Amino acid sequence: MNTRIITSAIAILLIALSANAQNAKEIIQKMDNKLQGNSNKSVMKMSIVRPKYTRTIEFKNWSLGRNYFMTYVTAPAKDKGQVFMKYNTEMWSYSPAINRMIKLPPSMMSQGWMGSDYSNDDLVKQSSIVDDYTHTIIGNETIDGIECTIIEMIPNADANIVWGKIIIWVNVQKYINLKAQYYDEENYLVRTETASKIKTFDSRELPSVIEILPHEEPHNKTIIEIVSMEFDIEIEENFFSQQNMKRIR
Repeated sequence: MNTRIITSAIAILLIALSANAQNAKEIIQKMDNKLQGNSNKSVMKMSIVRPKYTRTIEFKNWSLGRNYFMTYVTAPAKDKGQVFMKYNTEMWSYSPAINRMIKLPPSMMSQGWMGSDYSNDDLVKQSSIVDDYTHTIIGNETIDGIECTIIEMIPNADANIVWGKIIIWVNVQKYINLKAQYYDEENYLVRTETASKIKTFDSRELPSVIEILPHEEPHNKTIIEIVSMEFDIEIEENFFSQQNMKRIR
């Protein structure tokens, strides 16, 4: 009798864990779809805050699906014209000052973009938070009065991921990400992201400000502000080319 009860309990637990994983991935999928759309165009401003200075960079982004992404730096003047692109699995950067195209190796993906706490992987979205991770709901928490589901994301064995683990806080009513913690392969916290100032962009409610705090450098931070964002724009794959990296404005 006890054996049957234990067996039944294990079966129920396995079913619950399976449903939990499915629900967690579904939440991340809906959140990602809301943030990305089939395609999008955005204008952003990034402030790199350090103890002795603050540097501001302005840029435009274009994306199509999950395999095509381009960023064009519009300010400051000394950085204007730099372009970063993802084309399928390849990462490229172009500097007009030296008229040089560079292919970024995987080893550079975890490095800070333009000296910020925002990585090259974040910029070009090399990894997919839906397909490259296993998702598990691990709890709930209220952030600024908004109820969030906490989801742990562990990289799949065959995924090319710079992180050892990500924990993300998502409001499941509006599928908005309000907080995320990024850990290295040894399970040490590397950085924390918080999102705030929810606004409507092209009929979608999204946080307009994201603050990135490196764990080991508490006096540093990077603040990203979404100025504008359009979704499901008309854009073709041939837009994302090395030739266009030199022409884009």
